[in-house]
Amino acid sequence: MTGGAQGTFRIVFWGVRGSIPTPGSATVRFGGNTSCVEVRCGEELLIFDGGTGLRALGNVLMGTGPIRASMFFSHVHWDHIQGFPFFGPAFVPGNSFELYGGRNVTHTLAETLQGQMNYPNFPVTLGQMAATMRFHDLQEGEEVRIGQDRQIRVRASRLNHPDGVFGYRLEYGGKSLVYATDTEHYEQMDPKVLELARGVDVFIYDAAYTPEEYSGQVGFGSKVGWGHSTMMEGARLASAAGVKKLILFHHDHMQDDDAVAAKEARARAVFPNATAAFEGLTIDLL
Repeated sequence: MTGGAQGTFRIVFWGVRGSIPTPGSATVRFGGNTSCVEVRCGEELLIFDGGTGLRALGNVLMGTGPIRASMFFSHVHWDHIQGFPFFGPAFVPGNSFELYGGRNVTHTLAETLQGQMNYPNFPVTLGQMAATMRFHDLQEGEEVRIGQDRQIRVRASRLNHPDGVFGYRLEYGGKSLVYATDTEHYEQMDPKVLELARGVDVFIYDAAYTPEEYSGQVGFGSKVGWGHSTMMEGARLASAAGVKKLILFHHDHMQDDDAVAAKEARARAVFPNATAAFEGLTIDLL
């Protein structure tokens, strides 16, 4: 197996950006890889999204094995799947993966991952990956039980994003995590997000924009309808839901390190226990 011990509930961030990777000197502090979060629950490995951060996680996992993991995709826009063709463990016989996600309008998760690797997009096909893969199409409100004792519970909830998106609530050992990226707020607080995040220990929330960027007061015009939220909405939701810790996630590709740090400071004025996600951020809940 992949390591970890009973009594472990650890969260590690491998990619925290949205839309497109942003390497360079201006993004060193928070990182430039797109969405990927590793979670260890006891002996089980769970992975949320397969952005470019998945490549780095895969490189670390290659030193262990055999690897068994459950992968949950929020949706299949490119920045959440573009690391999958470079995920080394998927090419190793004897490794096995359970992959969960919803339909992207007309295609299943399997069809979409296969499509991005078909000619002329990529030289290696999904079928050439030697690990065992089983795909699961989730429904609204469906709960997945993981582990030999089935004590790990992951519930899916549809949120607000073009072409659809799932938010996930993970519960294990009396602790909880919500992964709610790529979701846009409404004029009033989204009741689905509130319900999903109620009393959660760690709330990972889409904070792509500042309110000024979202409205179009600064930047390249209004982002209303683009399917993303702000750090201030995240702070308000965290307060209303009784969240213990808020993680600002999916930083916009136009924001440098100073801009992300400024988002964090503004969020903390409303919700003091807020942190802007950065690559390597590790949280132990048990």
